[in-house]
Amino acid sequence: MAIIINGKELAQKLRLGLKDEVENLKTKGINPKLAVIMVGNDKASEVYVRNKSKACNEIGIEFEEFLMPEETTREELLNLIKDLNERKDVNGILLQSPIPKHLDIREAFNAIDYRKDVDGFHPINVGKLAIGEESFVSCTPAGVMKMLEEYGINPEGKRAVVIGRSNIVGKPLSQLLLNANATVTICHSRTQNIKEIAREADILVAALGKPKFVTVDMVKPGAVVIDVGINRNEEGKLVGDVDYEHVEPIASYITPVPGGVGPMTIAMLMCNVVKAAKQ
Repeated sequence: MAIIINGKELAQKLRLGLKDEVENLKTKGINPKLAVIMVGNDKASEVYVRNKSKACNEIGIEFEEFLMPEETTREELLNLIKDLNERKDVNGILLQSPIPKHLDIREAFNAIDYRKDVDGFHPINVGKLAIGEESFVSCTPAGVMKMLEEYGINPEGKRAVVIGRSNIVGKPLSQLLLNANATVTICHSRTQNIKEIAREADILVAALGKPKFVTVDMVKPGAVVIDVGINRNEEGKLVGDVDYEHVEPIASYITPVPGGVGPMTIAMLMCNVVKAAKQ
């Protein structure tokens, strides 16, 4: 039976620590503030933004949201980002994705001042991560590393296999594991013999967005299994990328969905906002 890595509990613990830190910063006249930009009316994004705003309130971080209509032009979006870059009272800027198809999300991310890029998507932060320099790291991968650390799982010398190569999770997480001295393999939709490769992993991360993709025959007994996937099954229930029920009995550690990696993402975002305020 695996030890369940409880992301909800750990996120709560981090948030309590941040609350003290924010109170302390405020006594020195530093008020951490996050600005969130949302373009269009994506229903899932509305939920995410609401959760971010709740987390900010709980910790004492000021929160300002900019809701822009679906037909927002490139100029309007870039001008807003430019204004927020110049505002002294804003420490962190977050552009909620997705944005409407006629806008270029890469261009918008690149326009955000990398010192306020609390999502860790700016090329300068991505580059700093690659060469092992201090930077803002994408929140979900940072949350995964925090979980490993909290549960005493040291990646050094271990075989880590990451399934999924997105810019938001797969690539930065592979880099973080590499920086922690793991031997890292990235698998994706074109990988051959994915089962055999996955079975070699001491630490197996599923981040590809396919419900129950990782089956028990892909997992080495005693492996640490991290499930980053959030999918809805036919009954509308939240499930991960791992067939939890069958994998859990043979893993040494496993993250559940929900209550695993998800809550850590927002907690790490809050950590990044506080870090930006301190800088």
